[in-house]
Amino acid sequence: MSGQNPFEAMMKMSREWATSMNVDMDAIAPKGFENLWPTMSAEAMEMFFGKGSNPEGLDAKTRLMLTLAGLTVLGAQAESQIRLTVRHLVEAGASKQEIAEVIAQMGMFAGVPAMSKAMELATEVLDKDESA
Repeated sequence: MSGQNPFEAMMKMSREWATSMNVDMDAIAPKGFENLWPTMSAEAMEMFFGKGSNPEGLDAKTRLMLTLAGLTVLGAQAESQIRLTVRHLVEAGASKQEIAEVIAQMGMFAGVPAMSKAMELATEVLDKDESA
């Protein structure tokens, strides 16, 4: 055994592989990746995620609220996913108040830092949507 942490070795190998594939990998910033994904229409979300797949089940807006709650409880670390989920929630008909309530409720379980981070990310999307 070399005494090296296996996780560190795996990460080092991954970075070396990524660099060999694209020498500018360090210049790529993940913020804004969600802008590469188009916002689905409310009808498409309902068809794929809501009552289109299960007429007696949850609607797309409720499922997206649950997704936002889960992402917040996980520490609001998946920034792009939170921004994308908020963007889709707005399209699905969620109000700013509903989005804020979902995040605030998760503060009870995830803690104030996670709640604050998720609220900051949601506010970015909501402010951008308002100015559009």
